[in-house]
Amino acid sequence: MHKNILDCFDSYYFIGIGGVSMSALAKYLLDCGKFVAGSDICGGDTVDELRGEGISVCTGSGRESIADFDAVIYSDAIPENDIQLGEARSLGKFILSRGQLLSEISKSFGRVIAVSGCHGKTTCTAMLAHIFSAAGKGFCAHIGGKDLKFGNYYRCGSDYFITEACEYKKNFLLLKPDIAVVLNTRPDHLECYGSEENLKLCYSRFLCGAEGKISLYKDIATDGLTFGFDKNADYYAGNIAETDGFYSFKVFEKGCELGNVCLKVYGKHNILNALAAIAAARSEKISFTDIQAGLSSFEGVERRFETLGESGGVRYIADYAHHPDEIRASVRTVQRLAKGRLFVVFQPHTYSRTKNLMKQFIKVLSNLNNLLIYRTYAAREYYDDAGSALTLSQKIKKSRYGDDAKDIAEFISRASAGDAVLFLGAGDIYDIAKKVVGGMSD
Repeated sequence: MHKNILDCFDSYYFIGIGGVSMSALAKYLLDCGKFVAGSDICGGDTVDELRGEGISVCTGSGRESIADFDAVIYSDAIPENDIQLGEARSLGKFILSRGQLLSEISKSFGRVIAVSGCHGKTTCTAMLAHIFSAAGKGFCAHIGGKDLKFGNYYRCGSDYFITEACEYKKNFLLLKPDIAVVLNTRPDHLECYGSEENLKLCYSRFLCGAEGKISLYKDIATDGLTFGFDKNADYYAGNIAETDGFYSFKVFEKGCELGNVCLKVYGKHNILNALAAIAAARSEKISFTDIQAGLSSFEGVERRFETLGESGGVRYIADYAHHPDEIRASVRTVQRLAKGRLFVVFQPHTYSRTKNLMKQFIKVLSNLNNLLIYRTYAAREYYDDAGSALTLSQKIKKSRYGDDAKDIAEFISRASAGDAVLFLGAGDIYDIAKKVVGGMSD
């Protein structure tokens, strides 16, 4: 493979361009003066945004020929028998996966900071973007969600490339970061790894080649820096205080107090995301004053504990949580804020994850008194009854199942003043929730 593929081609076609990560890569190539187009199964805000920037996007069954494009990029959600992917192969086009393109793009920058982990990647990556912006650094941020200030892509220089490193299909091993961050190694994507042990081994490999290694204290063996709540970690939080769901804390670096941080995002788990970002920034000799300013300017990411609105005294919140640990953290945060009852609508993301973590999902969801489990978002997978939303619902006595937006509307209509409604999932539940909530305005 050529040292930098970007020098070889002038036009790129993205199959599955509507994904947040894919659209960010498309924007980068457009910024580089390349001709970019693509297709996706359906439209939406991301597709509309790309079209607004001049990128042609075909949706549904109406797909254009890729004959006139130099290179083809495909999302991991695209099946092997995809018509356009087959056409690209038959035409002898240069084909790259999303992960391969991300790796090539990273080679265009002086330093690469990559954030991995089962959960927290988007928040930590966005926090780093705010810190590096406050420090006046030249950087490009590739974010797996839409930061409320920077969106999913922001570029103001070529000194640093700050990106998420997705563990799906071992994509993060394609990156060769200078600073590698592992937020956590909780079991996920076990259909790719076979076991939690193999997953942890790959996280170790991800850290191995990096100059700077940063990981959660005692989560994974490393000779690098650690962060956590434990005072033995290289970076830890002390004097933790909570006000209405927001946390402030003192940051300690190898036992020495650096100063205080006040977060503007909900949840205690975000202290860990902030500590990881602080450790990465300090590794690049960024002052703590700039770190404080950057974290102070970070107000969250779309779909990460986002308030969709309030109607009749009921607060509606959406969160990307789709792993049992994330669900637990999100539910705990809402329970601390809500005065009344909590209604939860959860959409499982992929059959394989639900099947592999069935016991964990049952444990975390069984404590909820008002729970609707919505039809599975299959993403790249085919139906599997053993991991379906219906099967999960049948295993949780107090839950009910829904497969239509009307089911959701009827379920949450029972909420009254003082209650909170929490929509959970990484699929299309966010768009469905916005429409349902929009139809319930006062």
